[in-house]
Amino acid sequence: MRIGLVGKPNVGKSTTFSAMTQTPVEIANYPFTTIDPNVGVAWLPLPSVCACSELRRRREQAGRLEANIEDDPRRGSICTPNSGSCTDHRRLVPVTLVDVAGLVPGAHEGKGRGNQFLSDLARCDALIQVVDVSGSTDINGNPVGSGGSDPIEEHNFLIEELEAWIAGILSIGWKRGARRVQAEGDRALIDYAVDQLTGIGASEQHVVAGFNAVHSEHPNADVPWNWGEAEMKSMSSAIRSELFPISVAANKADLAMSGSWIPLAEMIRSEGGVLVATSAEAELALSRASQAGLIEHSIGESDFEITPEGEARLSQTQRKALTSITESLVWEGGGLVGLLSEVVFGTLSHRVAYPVQDETQWVDGDGNILPDALLVAEGTTAKGLAYAVHSDLGDGFIRAVDARSSRVIGAEYEVQDGDVISIYAKT
Repeated sequence: MRIGLVGKPNVGKSTTFSAMTQTPVEIANYPFTTIDPNVGVAWLPLPSVCACSELRRRREQAGRLEANIEDDPRRGSICTPNSGSCTDHRRLVPVTLVDVAGLVPGAHEGKGRGNQFLSDLARCDALIQVVDVSGSTDINGNPVGSGGSDPIEEHNFLIEELEAWIAGILSIGWKRGARRVQAEGDRALIDYAVDQLTGIGASEQHVVAGFNAVHSEHPNADVPWNWGEAEMKSMSSAIRSELFPISVAANKADLAMSGSWIPLAEMIRSEGGVLVATSAEAELALSRASQAGLIEHSIGESDFEITPEGEARLSQTQRKALTSITESLVWEGGGLVGLLSEVVFGTLSHRVAYPVQDETQWVDGDGNILPDALLVAEGTTAKGLAYAVHSDLGDGFIRAVDARSSRVIGAEYEVQDGDVISIYAKT
């Protein structure tokens, strides 16, 4: 899964990226600090407890595992993740973030980092737009102190650029493609549009949504090869909405007038996204203090505890600064990690599944307990899960077993959130 971080220059995208991935990147107060996209991994807590909690309970009840001891550093977790971690049955799973170069008006015409920006978005499953709600930058990302661009203006220009980009791709050879309908029928036009947009990750589902929008909004539209700007705008808008759902990190909220982002939040909500107000700088400071071992801080939380090392190393001024940071954060929605969670599990409707080899012990071939927690889209089948693990498992799929009930399930079984599934395949 890939989530794109987008927005105009100088709104704090690189700071947001660094706070979410704990990856050091160049952060500076001038446009186009990011030239090539930064790619990193954010560790996302699952919204439900790890399945190892249930396995521990089963083993304790069967007398095959001692009760958890008080000083257990993992606080009861018994799984052995191949990636991420699990403490107190709070499992962290990886999500890829792509921080792309800042976007300016006219990007679809090549302005700024235009074409590079847009191509960097290809194959992203959703976008998080970082918006400066403090008004400290203009629409081009230049610092102005105050009275800069309005948050809604900032959001709208991103949408306009994306839709103009999609319309531009479709328009290349459109009349020629549309005229194929005369010889080959309506299907030919769908195939043409899919071919044009496949490079940015569009599928037939996205293209059909575009055509449906044209028929709905322009019931008296002429034949496709005579469509004008209005019809193409409707089509590209519908495709953009399906292909790139957008949520918003309302950044610099600690410097903004209280509630200045509410009108934008209502707009985003009406479009099916979510807005979370935060301060990327403050979250990054907590993240770095935690990495340095100075505080104990859980991802997505505002509270922290000073560690013994922090007690020894932190000055009184530094302690006050950390406390001030937590007080300045607007934590409704869980900050940046809360926003990412809403995007993955809400907007994109993903679930977690635990594939195992042995359905009785919930282990892989090497005896590792619940080694993988895979994020899969709603509607993923047991066979689809097999492909997510390895293409050979999907190709050789025979059957699967629900490890909780020991019930055999078929290829078309729809995976449910938290399922522990053993897959049998031809080797």
